[in-house]
Amino acid sequence: MGSVVYAEANSLWVDNAPAANLFFDHRAHGVGDVITIVINESTSANRTGNAANSKSASANLGAGTGLFTFINPVSGSASDSFKSQGSISNTNKVTGRVTVKVTEVKPNGLLFVTGTQTIKQNADEQKITITGLVRPEDVTVDNTVLSSNVADAQLKIEGKGPLASKQRQGILTQIFNFLF
Repeated sequence: MGSVVYAEANSLWVDNAPAANLFFDHRAHGVGDVITIVINESTSANRTGNAANSKSASANLGAGTGLFTFINPVSGSASDSFKSQGSISNTNKVTGRVTVKVTEVKPNGLLFVTGTQTIKQNADEQKITITGLVRPEDVTVDNTVLSSNVADAQLKIEGKGPLASKQRQGILTQIFNFLF
């Protein structure tokens, strides 16, 4: 007698796959989902300040009389003047795309996201870190959100390597600036 071979019918369709439902919203909404933050930030600040202050004082003491004839007349005066002017201008522009991960869903539905992108070129390294809160309705169908829609956003750009170290002041200059 021969052995019996059983055949199984398996489908290419998996009922619990993310694409199983054509009407399923594939936008990020839970812990572990990813969102691409489109960074397009531009800031500008200008400040001008002027200050002026002056003061003067004088004191006079007459000569002593009677028993105090040994006291000579004394007078003195002092004056002080201060004036300063200054201005500062600062402009920053940051553009890019960083993919972040949803690490927490707040009770009110906001998504807390965090992510880091590191770019290393030769011996220089640039690290971009972004964290913040995203409303689920601000996430587009392609899982992107504008950086202007990230609440409490913290965007840090750090660099290290030969190029970054050449942009810092030397130790003697730092000491001189601290003292004066």
